[in-house]
Amino acid sequence: MTWAGSSLQQRRAVRRAKLLDVGRELLGTRGSAAVTVRSVCRQAGLTDRYFYENFADRDELVLAVYESVAAEARSALQSAVAGAPTEDPRTVARAAVDSFLDVLTGDPRAGRILLLEPLTDAALSERGAELMPAFAELVRAQLDERAPELDAAMTATALIGALTNLFIRWLDGSLPADRGRITDYCVELLLAAASLTDRAG
Repeated sequence: MTWAGSSLQQRRAVRRAKLLDVGRELLGTRGSAAVTVRSVCRQAGLTDRYFYENFADRDELVLAVYESVAAEARSALQSAVAGAPTEDPRTVARAAVDSFLDVLTGDPRAGRILLLEPLTDAALSERGAELMPAFAELVRAQLDERAPELDAAMTATALIGALTNLFIRWLDGSLPADRGRITDYCVELLLAAASLTDRAG
């Protein structure tokens, strides 16, 4: 069935996209507490019937917003690393750091959603913990393939923890460094970790 030239599925997709956009705006600017079914519906100009047509509850919407931002970050990292010359570890490390910072700063909402909101929202905290191994594996892939698997996995996991906390403190203003200094520091940290893993191998 079509109405005004669009099918039921198309209209539903449009409504879902609008709800996600509003969810991203509220979560990324006002925080987790601001995201309620009522506030999202009011800002989207939709009734709660259309909300529940797409999401079981408020948490499902918040998780969908978070996962979309996480997917953007993963894609950016993968593309940056794939496009960098693998024979030059420093270039690869800088490409990875730059791409991630682009995600965090290109849309300030993304940084808050990805790193800050999981600190206070239980649903996001749990999902963030589940996604961390995927990011660790991206780091792991850049370490010396000759290194013992366990050593490389520990190094990658430690790096993700360190970088996550570094970016959190940078975004919340606790670390008043400019982007260039943050980038340089992260590159050196990645290279030092890779060197540590090489020695362990």
